[in-house]
Amino acid sequence: MHTLLPVLHVMGMMLLFFGSTYLMPIVSSLIYADGTLYDFLDGLGVCLGFGGLLALFTYRHRRELKPRDGFLLVTLAWVLMAAIATVPLMLTIDGLSFTDAFFETMSGLTTTGATVLTGLDALPPSVNLWRHELNWLGGMGIIVLAVAILPLLGVGGMQLYKAETPGPMKDSKLTPRIASTAKALWLVYFGITAACIASLKLAGMSWLDAICHAFAALSLGGFSTYDASVGQFNSPLIEGILIVFMMLAGINFATHFVAWRGLSLKCYWADTEAKAFVALIASSILVCALYLWGVGTYSDFGVALRHVAFNLVSIATDCGFASVDYDKWPNFVPLWMLFLSCIAVSSGSTGGGIKMIRTLILSQQGLRELEKLIHPNVVHPIRVGSTIIPQAISGAVLGFIFLYALTVGELTFFLVASGLDFVSAFTAIIACINNAGPGLNVVGPAQNYGPLTDFQTWICSLAMLAGRLEIFSLVVLFTPYFWRK
Repeated sequence: MHTLLPVLHVMGMMLLFFGSTYLMPIVSSLIYADGTLYDFLDGLGVCLGFGGLLALFTYRHRRELKPRDGFLLVTLAWVLMAAIATVPLMLTIDGLSFTDAFFETMSGLTTTGATVLTGLDALPPSVNLWRHELNWLGGMGIIVLAVAILPLLGVGGMQLYKAETPGPMKDSKLTPRIASTAKALWLVYFGITAACIASLKLAGMSWLDAICHAFAALSLGGFSTYDASVGQFNSPLIEGILIVFMMLAGINFATHFVAWRGLSLKCYWADTEAKAFVALIASSILVCALYLWGVGTYSDFGVALRHVAFNLVSIATDCGFASVDYDKWPNFVPLWMLFLSCIAVSSGSTGGGIKMIRTLILSQQGLRELEKLIHPNVVHPIRVGSTIIPQAISGAVLGFIFLYALTVGELTFFLVASGLDFVSAFTAIIACINNAGPGLNVVGPAQNYGPLTDFQTWICSLAMLAGRLEIFSLVVLFTPYFWRK
């Protein structure tokens, strides 16, 4: 209780803040007169009521949060906000169970983009906007947003920021104060999102589609307003615009901030992660396009290049848009795309997975061990670019990789034991833990997660949460020493 009650107080305050996010779908409902106004007002009432009660009953226990409190608050934030965000969906969509609604909102907030819904084309505009707003809020992290605009809560900002922000290089700051850092990141995030909305509108989308797809692209969330996803538009221009913004979202937003502040693009060349990310994506597109053209999947290389470029970038960046049913391609390409979803994006981006920085550190560590076989006494520090990586960080990377592989394996076995075929089970867990969205077979891009049983759906929801919080932040809650005084 000594840990839980102060955290619940802050959680209540955050839910009161979260209530402000209902304003966008409420305004949308008024504009489109889609009949969902009272459903969202009810959802707002539940959010404010529950948050107010939490804050009121734990008021006497408020204090500055300790480092370990950050991990508990982050997990609670994603779970409770996802649970409360289900209310409008269940009131609006007939027959939608709490399990499926929670999966949908958890998918939104964790920017996974997996869905259990069909008939997206016919959903009320405000409901589609709500789904995509959850994407967008989860992209940069609700906790980071709270740190940016609610500094008066007395919350230990750095503790929250370090618990929520992905990647091993969490101590790097853009500005002297953590609240200012969070504000800077959100300013860049908002600016690039606005540019994406304008570009998609000029490319021929409606305002609603432009806003929704821009939210999904910048958060790498992958939700769409259509069952056919981006394939609905059949537009190379729209696909090209989304490729550009998905790539931008896959780069560390701190790099974007430095570029904006210095009005220079040199920082992108100096960012080792960004260079490795772009090089890996570009080479993969070329190889996969040549492969599909060579085996006859597409008779025209230009068509192969177009479809590979969009769908590979979408999956590799953990976005989850689709323009074609790539599950029908030869297995090599979709499996390679899912592999890229594990390693490609930069830390500090809105993507999930292992992250490129860990991939680089791990590869350097592997090369060092090979060199030591020949020269046992050699001193070979691990470097990423010109930066020497401390031993503590490289050790943490190894620990993360172990937990990542263990989590993937265990959750896959749970799905297989529940009756799902191995390919569907494995790719579903990979897609969920990397926050990538569609898998293969039963959960492929032309399908969705609707056919899964309730048990399988909850397992996938757990995988999404673990992936978004980078496993450590979640697993630490289940250790006995976390709860000791």
